[in-house]
Amino acid sequence: MTAPTVPIEKSEGKPKKERQIIVGLLMAAPAFLLMILFLVTPFFGGIYFSFTNQRLIAATETEVVGFRNYTRLLSLSVLPLEPVVDETTGQPVLDETGELTYPRSREITRDEENYPQYAGLTEWFTFDVGDTRYVVLAGDPNFYRSIVNNFFFAIVVIPLQTGLALLLALLVNQGLRGQTFFRTMYFAPVVTSMVVVSIVWKFLYDPNNGLINEMISTLTFGAVGPINWLGNPSIAMWAIIIMSVWQGVGMQMMLFIAGLQQIPGSLYEATSIDGANTWQEFRHITLPGLRNVMVFIFLTITIAAFQLFDQVFVMTNGGPDNATTTTVFHMYREGFREQKIGYASAIAVIFFLIIVGINLIQRYAVKEKEA
Repeated sequence: MTAPTVPIEKSEGKPKKERQIIVGLLMAAPAFLLMILFLVTPFFGGIYFSFTNQRLIAATETEVVGFRNYTRLLSLSVLPLEPVVDETTGQPVLDETGELTYPRSREITRDEENYPQYAGLTEWFTFDVGDTRYVVLAGDPNFYRSIVNNFFFAIVVIPLQTGLALLLALLVNQGLRGQTFFRTMYFAPVVTSMVVVSIVWKFLYDPNNGLINEMISTLTFGAVGPINWLGNPSIAMWAIIIMSVWQGVGMQMMLFIAGLQQIPGSLYEATSIDGANTWQEFRHITLPGLRNVMVFIFLTITIAAFQLFDQVFVMTNGGPDNATTTTVFHMYREGFREQKIGYASAIAVIFFLIIVGINLIQRYAVKEKEA
């Protein structure tokens, strides 16, 4: 006699797929909360604060000031100055070196009653056209200096670091003895803290006892004296560029090596049979094969170049004479040293728009090449 079968009722719970979605969302919830707390909220908070006079420590309540921060940040004007003329002779007044003398722009910008259009502006730079001197005034000259420094840093570092990384990758990828050692040696600075690297290079750049000056003096038999690498406004940014390229070239080298190893060896064999030389192989096989890697490297170096902060903060503190100040450093200085959170937030918003614009231009350029 067989036992009666009991029908098994189906579970009335939710379908398995829906339960998996819920479990997945619950597991991802901590990451989402952290992103909202530390990324999304500060982003929209910065936009809000940019329209206020928020200070880090203030005795008065925060007020909404509209576009006042942006007006000061983006204000630009050109002030033409004519040479000072001697009232008795009617001739231009010359200085001790025989050059024409001009009125001081500060006297005009402070005269709000007669020159209200220049009120609140400060001299950025000057240039002469004939006998007329034009003074470019800005609400915040340091902001424009920092933008120019960022672009100069990027324009120099991107081709220099990319070219050096490609050269090192080609040398290391030759299959020579000891290539693992050289890969490790070139990549070691990448995994070292930028703050530590900056401190070490600051000692290397020391004008009195720095190893770099000692090496230059030895190689030139004392003909080239000690160079004030970080104290000379015309050299300081180049010193930071040299250190930054040295520190970051290892990462790009490893990316290029990975790209080189993905190029089929049969292509080189075919070109060799056809009689192509080394340069033709490099131009028609290697470079096209590395195109995607090169685009990625351009994007990453550009982002890193515009995020320049650690080197400047440790090595020069934005000096000398704001020669090495960058947008991120200027933002930090206004927000935490001057305690102008509202104004620093306006800098952050404008800088964000600049980065977005550069990214869109790069993507457009890449699409044009693909077409």
